[in-house]
Amino acid sequence: MKLMKHRSTQAFMVILVMLWASAASAELLIRVTEGRVDAVPIAVVPFAGAQGAPEDVSQIVQADLHRSGQFKPLPAEDMLSRPSNESEMIYRDFRVLGMEYVVAGSMKALESGGYEVKYALFDVSRQVKLLEESYRPPASQLRDVAHAISDRIYEQLTGIPGAFSTKILYVTYNRNDGKNPYQLQYADADGHRVTTILRSKEPIMSPTWSPDGRKVAYVSFENQGLPSIYVHELATTQREKVSSFKGINGAPDWSPDGQKLALTLSRDGNPEIYMLDLNTKALTRLTQHYGIDTEPRWLPDGKSLVFTSSRSGGPQIYKLNINDKSVRRVSFQGAYNARSDVTPDGRYLVYVHRRNGSFNVGVQDLQRGTFNIVTRTDMDESPSVAPNGSMVIYGTQDGGTGVLQAVSIDGRVKVELPSKEGEVREPAWSPFL
Repeated sequence: MKLMKHRSTQAFMVILVMLWASAASAELLIRVTEGRVDAVPIAVVPFAGAQGAPEDVSQIVQADLHRSGQFKPLPAEDMLSRPSNESEMIYRDFRVLGMEYVVAGSMKALESGGYEVKYALFDVSRQVKLLEESYRPPASQLRDVAHAISDRIYEQLTGIPGAFSTKILYVTYNRNDGKNPYQLQYADADGHRVTTILRSKEPIMSPTWSPDGRKVAYVSFENQGLPSIYVHELATTQREKVSSFKGINGAPDWSPDGQKLALTLSRDGNPEIYMLDLNTKALTRLTQHYGIDTEPRWLPDGKSLVFTSSRSGGPQIYKLNINDKSVRRVSFQGAYNARSDVTPDGRYLVYVHRRNGSFNVGVQDLQRGTFNIVTRTDMDESPSVAPNGSMVIYGTQDGGTGVLQAVSIDGRVKVELPSKEGEVREPAWSPFL
């Protein structure tokens, strides 16, 4: 079967920084708090030969599929049989348990120190094999293979590319670290394998990925407490300061071709949207209005972007044509809409919406004009859309502590990603890697 397919001024930046509590470098936990009521029953059979391996591939695959909210995995202890390949598959054993699909496989240690990983996906009702693949990764890449298998299964069953092999970029703060309390980190989409990119005694804000996933850009206040924008290459750890004008240097966002940054500058006295060519360093002013223009986000066509502006009296989302610099308003629900992101197909606009004093993530269908609130938390910020357009990760407050949560674009699936220690903010979902 196929499944149905705020940061405006310098003062505003300071207020956001003051919202921090405490955090530490730690892996994120994953808790699915609400899944689809029609989640597809699937059995991920424990892979034969997994004992002694540094990573249990079948466990990771099961966790990935469960975390998507689209699937309801069968507990291993409830399985009537545990096939590892097609010849051992007894469809009746899974049909009586209401399963629609079965994943079976094996792991075998090789003399090279690596592993041979085989798996197959079976359709129970049709009694056919849908997928069969094998990998030979080094031990250090078993988790990558598991996420790749999850991606393949997810796409086979939903028609949508899986995003389990992607990464999440975020900022943490540890008030107990007197030297470098701020950290810029990224982790696998399931919260594992945390890597620290930057430690600083000053705030780090607005991290964003380059389209190829090889670089990140962010705002750092390390220069005597003044904001500058940096581009940081992950493989080499080399970084370049690309914007340090007087006043605000904020909210960078990469163009789809990776050659330019849209950013907010107040170099001419008022916060405006600019475009920086990363090769020539040429700077082009895109807006000119007495209101505050900030938080630009490129649309997939590379010819336009959306941004937050106070030009109508309060923060609203506007669309800007890069060529003729024409601007039109696109958000009309309520008096506060800010911090937008766009799905990869350009159809949905995701942003923070204020309703009855609460800040929630809302999704606007740009084709149909509909708008839906998809979160029930109170202090949501920084929504970032997964590269397959299925989920949105965002920051929010839980008991006064900053945590990350994720929600499906239709609001039917909700996932918590709290840190094991402290507070996490400013998430950014990577492109496909």
